[in-house]
Amino acid sequence: MSPHAPTPYGGGYPDAPGGHDPYAGQGAYAGQGTYAGGQGTYAEPGAYGASGQYADPGGYPGAQGAYAPEPAAPEPVDPQPPADAPADEEPEGPRGGRLATAVVFLVPTALAFALILHRIGDRELWRDEHATWWAATLSFHDLSLLIRSIDVVFTPYYVFMHLWIAVAGDSPTAMRVPGAVAMAASAGLLALLGRRLFTTQAGLLAGLAFAVVPVTTRYGQEIRPYAFAVAAVLLSTLLLARALDKPSFKVWVAYTLSVPLIGWSHLASMAVLGAHLVMILIARRSGDKIVGWAYAAACTLGLCFVIPMAVAGSGQSGQIAWNNPVLKDLLDFPKNLFGSWAVAVPVMALGALGLFFAGRRALPLAVWIVLPPLATYATAAQLHLFLPRYLLFTAPAWVLLAAVAVVRIAGPVAGAKAGTGGAARRGLGWVLVAAAVAGIAFQSLPGIRETRQNALGEPDFRGAAQLVEAGQKKGDGIVFSGVMSERRAMDYELRDDAGRPRDVLMYRTPQELGSFGALECPDAARCLAKADRLWLVSTTLDGQPFSGMPKTTATAIQKSFKVVKTRKLRYLQLVLLERTRAATDDPSKDEDDAAKRKVHT
Repeated sequence: MSPHAPTPYGGGYPDAPGGHDPYAGQGAYAGQGTYAGGQGTYAEPGAYGASGQYADPGGYPGAQGAYAPEPAAPEPVDPQPPADAPADEEPEGPRGGRLATAVVFLVPTALAFALILHRIGDRELWRDEHATWWAATLSFHDLSLLIRSIDVVFTPYYVFMHLWIAVAGDSPTAMRVPGAVAMAASAGLLALLGRRLFTTQAGLLAGLAFAVVPVTTRYGQEIRPYAFAVAAVLLSTLLLARALDKPSFKVWVAYTLSVPLIGWSHLASMAVLGAHLVMILIARRSGDKIVGWAYAAACTLGLCFVIPMAVAGSGQSGQIAWNNPVLKDLLDFPKNLFGSWAVAVPVMALGALGLFFAGRRALPLAVWIVLPPLATYATAAQLHLFLPRYLLFTAPAWVLLAAVAVVRIAGPVAGAKAGTGGAARRGLGWVLVAAAVAGIAFQSLPGIRETRQNALGEPDFRGAAQLVEAGQKKGDGIVFSGVMSERRAMDYELRDDAGRPRDVLMYRTPQELGSFGALECPDAARCLAKADRLWLVSTTLDGQPFSGMPKTTATAIQKSFKVVKTRKLRYLQLVLLERTRAATDDPSKDEDDAAKRKVHT
């Protein structure tokens, strides 16, 4: 089972403070005649002296009778900005130096991290997280066998988690810390992106708002790569915006390195490159002829590290073949993306309005939020990638557009035309930002509380493990019934129990099969012969504890064992059985006796 935004050119993309036409003056690029003194500072387009106004033409020193014409009167300058870039809408651009940048990044990051860390270890792991634990604790040899048949696209994440677990351990809290850091950093990166593309207020509002939406907490506490995908997308988009704004070799190299990070975190996230391409096309249309070649080189080199993995993964798409969305899934996408309708409706409504205020940045942001869900839904029958958690990287773009809308709507109150002092305007603007964040946080509270609960429909394996540990005896066996990866879940929950019951029906280990699942004993009676008691962990939906296992196995158990006790937990039954008569077969003759096999820990 499946284990379970851009920068302004010349002043703006999703991360530039300013709040106005982010692409104003994009034609200013090296080689366009507007590069000042080779110092890397671009002059405003057209910032040359008036045509023909050269100083002292012909007035060479010592020239006899040099003619000194009267200086031409300077042409009148229209104090009004161009119609397409009103003065009160001009991008502010990043200001304040490194300290301001650090503050803009750290404030949303700290808020997000605090919300994610709160009770981070309380929620039980669910099936996909158990899969991460399993794969990440395999030896590299066994992991190489696993990825040949499943999850090759998650190889970088599994390797990273393998190294992390070796250092930090495999408790729920320890394994969730990397995702928490990545998601918290995403809030800060979104703030920087909004600052670069629009204004500091828009950036901070976007970062703080993203920190409090329920999905940030939910997937910040998830032992899966989705938080890394969000962070990689935001980092890459911010680097591209920086490269378009102030191009340099180092920034383009950094952007090149960020491209494989997107693909390594999750292949569906590569759809953001469509928005990046739109940014490049806008820059080229503004007269920049070099940026296209730089982008082509960056993407070509970056994708060289992703395409082999994607090709290998295309042959494993059957593992998510269960994901066949219908129209209802598309209609429920906003709710599932943001965690609740109470958050999705205001954020997406303001985001749609923000498209009208985003100027030339509107098109890249629109592609960012629309292309991935539509493309994955249209290809769901072939690729099976339409899942809200796979498309989590689109949520920051919605939040950024919503922040732009709030800041621009507040313009008549806190903007340059408000008619009050500058300090008062700025202060009122920040009050409005705080009010907007508080409003989104209030709407998000029920969703955040829900994220701290166990995943919907997931059995209480932790409770079952506690009951087994409290009542187990030497020589007990454990068997499983259902389709909820019971063996892997109980293996995790009992991982530190040296005297745990033996998995008596396991005939071939997952490591031997290069899989997440084991092969069970074909002769159940022989494999059960040495067990005096059995713990049956059942997650069947019909309430019949034996209905989720092969009929022959169920018959063998019922013939030799009787039910002593049954405990019903959330979506799970734990049944204790005792032997009624001795087995007739001699298990010592079976070379594949499950008692002789090690269980992965």
